[in-house]
Amino acid sequence: MFPAGPPSHSLLRLPLLQLLLLVVQAVGRGLGRASPAGGPLEDVVIERYHIPRACPREVQMGDFVRYHYNGTFEDGKKFDSSYDRNTLVAIVVGVGRLITGMDRGLMGMCVNERRRLIVPPHLGYGSIGLAGLIPPDATLYFDVVLLDVWNKEDTVQVSTLLRPPHCPRMVQDGDFVRYHYNGTLLDGTSFDTSYSRGGTYDTYVGSGWLIKGMDQGLLGMCPGERRKIIIPPFLAYGEKGYGTVIPPQASLVFHVLLIDVHNPKDTVQLETLELPPGCVRRAGAGDFMRYHYNGSLMDGTLFDSSYSRNNTYNTYIGQGYIIPGMDQGLQGACMGERRRITIPPHLAYGENGTGDKIPGSAVLIFNVHVIDFHNPADVVEIRTLSRPSETCNETTKLGDFVRYHYNCSLLDGTQLFTSHDYGAPQEATLGANKVIEGLDTGLQGMCVGERRQLIVPPHLAHGESGARGVPGSAVLLFEVELVSREDGLPTGYLFVWHEDPPANLFEDMDLNKDGEVPPEEFSTFIKAQVSEGKGRLMPGQDPEKTIGDMFQNQDRNQDGKITVDELKLKSDEDEERVHEEL
Repeated sequence: MFPAGPPSHSLLRLPLLQLLLLVVQAVGRGLGRASPAGGPLEDVVIERYHIPRACPREVQMGDFVRYHYNGTFEDGKKFDSSYDRNTLVAIVVGVGRLITGMDRGLMGMCVNERRRLIVPPHLGYGSIGLAGLIPPDATLYFDVVLLDVWNKEDTVQVSTLLRPPHCPRMVQDGDFVRYHYNGTLLDGTSFDTSYSRGGTYDTYVGSGWLIKGMDQGLLGMCPGERRKIIIPPFLAYGEKGYGTVIPPQASLVFHVLLIDVHNPKDTVQLETLELPPGCVRRAGAGDFMRYHYNGSLMDGTLFDSSYSRNNTYNTYIGQGYIIPGMDQGLQGACMGERRRITIPPHLAYGENGTGDKIPGSAVLIFNVHVIDFHNPADVVEIRTLSRPSETCNETTKLGDFVRYHYNCSLLDGTQLFTSHDYGAPQEATLGANKVIEGLDTGLQGMCVGERRQLIVPPHLAHGESGARGVPGSAVLLFEVELVSREDGLPTGYLFVWHEDPPANLFEDMDLNKDGEVPPEEFSTFIKAQVSEGKGRLMPGQDPEKTIGDMFQNQDRNQDGKITVDELKLKSDEDEERVHEEL
């Protein structure tokens, strides 16, 4: 595209052929009409030997035309040619500036039409001729091709070739636009194209940066729209033309594809595409968000997509980690929401763009699906779904051994794990670091038979790194049902007595009274205490393994048997350790 101002150098125009500008003063009035026997011609003979398929307008009286011609006599001798001067004839038709025969011969012509005109003397230079060039009573032959036609009453002609179904905004004065174009003269001769330069033409509209006709022709366009814009020369480059590529008084034809449009005063535009029901929390500055997106230019060209990487984009919002427009556009979103965010370039990558996919001054459109978000200060959210109808006198606490069923998913509904796949409840001792911290917290204070929903932020789950099957920084949703609970044992204990232990513990344990207790006797004795309700083992563990560990703790010299000197209660060991420290 060329600027609207004067070109850097002018195209010099040679004087128009004087013989075509002479007004015939004396015409041979005595010439008769043409006769079947070949008498004199009465009017111009017109042979249309090339007619273009499309003819949007025909030459009328008062039109300005540009054309090439060859002029010869009947014997074929050339007397003049615009081709020899490499300069088109540019003149108004039907106002006496041409010989009458040429005026009549041009009427009704289409651009790119070729005609052969036979002009009798009385419609040419008559009985006088033109000294040294055209003899008296000469019949003139012209081969003419029309290249341009316009009228001073013309306006910019706009034809919409393709209009997209969705038009978010239309071009107005003061907008900044990016568009591709092919520029031709009215006869189809190409003079410029943005495609050959590998980039759009970027400019303000209605601010004097463009020729007036283009300023007018772009108004009302939608991004992605294709238009044909025909501009008369007085709204283009006028009498001077431009350089060597646009002749003086040339009509211009532009085929335009609008890529995008924005205004320096634009803000981020938000469009909610899908809002899940029951949105109780909206994202705010300082939240950490995981979201999917497709990023495209305003004409629909895709430049990036998180889906292609099969990973969400994870970032803090409102803290400058992402472009300002996206920082603004994500705030106020709900989990699961889908929204379209349109970002003007001054809130995106500005005049320079980035990389090879986002050009300078590009408007960006993001279709976003918010997966989840959280704040580093978040705690576990607990919602009771149902409680047992009977009175609940005891609830779970730290140290309790619990059995529970659970379903675990992401907040977008993606199922991760479920205890039902294993056919048995999950087991855990609360506070023993056997489950993630958020789940441990959410299981406390429950009644047997109670059902809860837990929302666990990632810093109380699997953190930034995630785990097998769990994405990094993922908020987890649990539905849990408590199946059973048992009081746990104090830290470090494998077995506790419900009452005071026997006064002669070793003698009771030494079943065959041989002064030593092998593993079999130890196991038989402990199981008897459990079955009689005198004590209990650590819940949730294999009893045989627990008893085996207890035996190993008492068999201090590791000789496979326990003696009276080796046997000590855990409480006695703890008391001795305190004295040692003191």
